[in-house]
Amino acid sequence: MANYPIYERIVWFDRQVRNRKYPNASSLSTNFEIVLKTAQRNINFIRDRMGAPLEYDSLKRGYYYSDLTFSLPPLQADQEEMLALIIARNLLSQSAGGLISRSIQRLGKKLMSESTVPDLSEDTLDEMFSSSWTGYSPAPPETFKLCMNALLKRLCLAFDYTPPGAKAGIPRKVEPHHLQHYMGSWVLLAWCASRKDWRKFYLSRMNNVLIKEESFGPRPPTLWKHLIDSAFGIFQNQTSLTVTLRFSSFRAGWIKEQIWHPDQKMSPTPDGGLELSLPVSDFREIKMKILQFGADVEVLDPPALRWDVEEEIEKMIGLYKK
Repeated sequence: MANYPIYERIVWFDRQVRNRKYPNASSLSTNFEIVLKTAQRNINFIRDRMGAPLEYDSLKRGYYYSDLTFSLPPLQADQEEMLALIIARNLLSQSAGGLISRSIQRLGKKLMSESTVPDLSEDTLDEMFSSSWTGYSPAPPETFKLCMNALLKRLCLAFDYTPPGAKAGIPRKVEPHHLQHYMGSWVLLAWCASRKDWRKFYLSRMNNVLIKEESFGPRPPTLWKHLIDSAFGIFQNQTSLTVTLRFSSFRAGWIKEQIWHPDQKMSPTPDGGLELSLPVSDFREIKMKILQFGADVEVLDPPALRWDVEEEIEKMIGLYKK
């Protein structure tokens, strides 16, 4: 397996040499917080094992290349790393209009051409692994690319956002802070200038996306991290409460294998059923999740959610009794 920490030092040292910074063991040691002996061994490796034309300038007290046509050999990928790359491509094959998948595929082909691992081909691995998503909202490739670039460059975004049921888009200007791949859909967490608050935006609902030539200072993660996964579902806020559900003995076998949230708790019931408790900030998504299990689940707590589910069931009964 490739030793990425060492390779990172080698790439840094090579870049410093090419930029005529005259790096040495001391600068390498300081930059990566390693001991001088280790730094010097890395330099010796570049010169002796990688064939770099390194020469030492005693006046500048650092190294330079006597032949600037030298380039570092490509990083080799082993079978496990190639497998992970191709599986990732398949998992994201439908994401962002296939933009991410195509980028991974190009990288995979470059590494595949350099790989010396036998019996490893892209077509063979494609036949072995696949993924599928249902009920997701596909993001247009160009929208994803613009959001990603704005996020990486810390530039403001402007777009028209159309919520479900709305007839026209609402102009928004935001500071993008996080892109979340949620249940097959891409969602942007951003500070909204018009609302003066954090908002989540599905990329599939954005139109007329434009990167503004206006940079911003990123707000600390302590202000927005809880909006990602502190509670169940896509709807998050600063507070949450515990929801407790009781599943029938028939359904318990499926539920005990599932993770609804990292902080969930499960406990068996005397009749062979299962109680599941987890933090929830908003009832909308958990209510839909509960209803999909029909009579195999009962809301034990909190009472407000139980009433919401009961009211929805009564509406459904009225619908089917027509």
